[in-house]
Amino acid sequence: MDDERTRRTVAGTGVAVVALYAALLAVEALVLDPLAAVPGTSLSMIHAELGQQGFSVGTDVAAVVGIALVGVGLAVGLATSLLVTRARTHVIAAVLLGVVALGGPMTWWSGFWLGMDVADAYGVDGGAHTVWAGVLLVSSAIALAAIPFVLVIGQAVSVRRTARGSRAA
Repeated sequence: MDDERTRRTVAGTGVAVVALYAALLAVEALVLDPLAAVPGTSLSMIHAELGQQGFSVGTDVAAVVGIALVGVGLAVGLATSLLVTRARTHVIAAVLLGVVALGGPMTWWSGFWLGMDVADAYGVDGGAHTVWAGVLLVSSAIALAAIPFVLVIGQAVSVRRTARGSRAA
């Protein structure tokens, strides 16, 4: 069976990666992208202009922060459940890679909230204005592509350990 310490390390690392991803998602959507969309304007000036034009900045911020927190909560809940049920290490890794992969659509979705308000208010393109959205999307794609490899290699190692253990007995 998999070492408990290794399982906990993989689960903790996976949750930390998801938390970092979620933090970058929120900072990118709420700070970096608006500043890049309207160069030379402070974030407080952007928010004030949006408010004057009738946009709800508070709702935008709450939606993006909510998306980020749901991702972290999902990772924590899944990691805890997988540890309690004694899932194998490679299964824990694959599931948490799946959460990172789900960050791709959430990155895209989180860009709509404040991003579209900025685009409408300032007449700028509604797309991503920084490289960081791309970094998040590529990270999600890499995580998705890694899942089958983690599962296949992890299962092969598990089968080999089982075979070696039965020969020793």
